[in-house]
Amino acid sequence: MNLLNLLVQDPLVFLAIVGALVFTLSVHEFSHAWVGYLLGDRTAEREGRLTINPLAHLDPFGFLMILFVGFGYAKPVPFNPYNLKDRRWGPAMIAIAGPLSNLIFGSVCAVAYGLLFARLGPDNLLILVLWFLGHINFALMLFNLIPLPPLDGSKALLAILDGPRYAQMRYFLETQGPMILIGLILIDAVLRIGVFSWIFTISNWLFSLLGGVS
Repeated sequence: MNLLNLLVQDPLVFLAIVGALVFTLSVHEFSHAWVGYLLGDRTAEREGRLTINPLAHLDPFGFLMILFVGFGYAKPVPFNPYNLKDRRWGPAMIAIAGPLSNLIFGSVCAVAYGLLFARLGPDNLLILVLWFLGHINFALMLFNLIPLPPLDGSKALLAILDGPRYAQMRYFLETQGPMILIGLILIDAVLRIGVFSWIFTISNWLFSLLGGVS
């Protein structure tokens, strides 16, 4: 989806959708920073990331992807694992905080959509924003749970694969995981075989379940 086309067709909807995307990414990254802070690490706070202010989280290239692709990314939140109260599971807890925030945010939007849809109608700007926010939050949550670095799901998997006997597997995931992920994205983009179609199927199901409407 090229949002720049929408800028010409309907500037107000364009601003609403871009704002929704930017805010979603900011909440996601803030959640990482907040849980890191709760676990004893102040690295994110010192770098100004313990905030929902989008300016603290936006990545320039990731923002351009939002405009041209309709989906982008923010700057990763830094943390020092040696400062965490729980060094084994702390990184996994910080990582899962992002997708969990998307689940909560998306659920609130879906429920609000279901409550307001009949009263406001399908063409209302708030209804459109709630629909988009709900779907994008669920999709972002599911995508980030894929257990391949640098996605959040990999942190939980690496925490499970603790100990010397999993050293080779951890090394493979940490070194080859990003290339595998990029390869899957490129294959899906070129061949259009729906590698990630399950994400949209599940996100649509979640939204319909919580919102009461599709």
